[in-house]
Amino acid sequence: MARTQKNKATSGHLGLLKAKLAKLRRELIEPKGGAGATGEGFDVAKTGDARIGFVGFPSVGKSTLLSNLAGVYSEVAAYEFTTLTTVPGVIRYKGAKIQLLDLPGIIEGAKDGKGRGKQVIAVARTCGLIFIVLDVLKPLQHKRIIERELEGFGIRLNKEPPNIQFKKKEKGGLNLTSLVTQTELDNDLVKTILNEYKIHNADITLRYDATTEDLIDVIEGNRVYIPCIYLLNKIDQISIEELDIIYKVPHCVPISAHHKWNFDDLLEKMWNYLQLVRIYTKPKGQLPDYSSPVVLKAGRSSVEDFCNKLHRSIIKEFKIALVWGSSVKHCPQRVGKEHVLNDEDVVQIIKRV
Repeated sequence: MARTQKNKATSGHLGLLKAKLAKLRRELIEPKGGAGATGEGFDVAKTGDARIGFVGFPSVGKSTLLSNLAGVYSEVAAYEFTTLTTVPGVIRYKGAKIQLLDLPGIIEGAKDGKGRGKQVIAVARTCGLIFIVLDVLKPLQHKRIIERELEGFGIRLNKEPPNIQFKKKEKGGLNLTSLVTQTELDNDLVKTILNEYKIHNADITLRYDATTEDLIDVIEGNRVYIPCIYLLNKIDQISIEELDIIYKVPHCVPISAHHKWNFDDLLEKMWNYLQLVRIYTKPKGQLPDYSSPVVLKAGRSSVEDFCNKLHRSIIKEFKIALVWGSSVKHCPQRVGKEHVLNDEDVVQIIKRV
């Protein structure tokens, strides 16, 4: 594929090859037949308000980082593959309880099962944020390999889901609508890709200039879109001039896990990427409880989501809510269950009598 010249004549052939590759990769992710045996130590129960996975090559400092961030002992040694199972830890930051997972080091070919890579990447798919831990002395080559391994397992880093509407139907053929001019996809190429999936009747709306990979991701439907921060570890081994250059790289935080350098920057960036919303409860006639907020995800922070997080039965008896904070014009303001709450709002629920 890399040697094939890209032009109008070969676009259909390339699209077909990409679709076939995506199907084969899916069979690797979801093997046919019964469920395979789970690796010991990989099935860690979810706890807290968010989950972060440490992904990286062996001996880049993941275990040291977990030990110094969460105070959890994860075996550290001067040889590779010290960590052989998932080691969980928990930190409390700005009132939220965040689970950290120190995953075993992955190697090139992990997506194909090398070095228990499948189990490691499968756990990474369940995280709300991924920390890719890199050695600052060889960051680019490791970064590319890890990204390729995660992409091959259906993980899309720091990307939004494609703005493509795809709907299968029983009859009527292919109906392709482009709201903007397409540079890569056309009717014939879309039809070729759909034929590979044995889909002959569908409505597709392209809302932006999409690529073949975007369309395949939407058809496959098993992709996960996870924010990611690249941690460039061992900055104690480089100069100040090199550190200034690293700071300009997007999604990167230079740290020293051993010396605990720049942890404040890391935690602040982690908080921004997790997009958590803290809501404080206020019992009637009492002061708000600022010690233990109810933590919701941005985009799912309505009053109804807040009630369901407290208890499923509350929404059945819900009448109105009184809200103090930046999401309302007046304090307090009476709102319904559809009202979207902002970070650090105070809420009092009034039930039906």
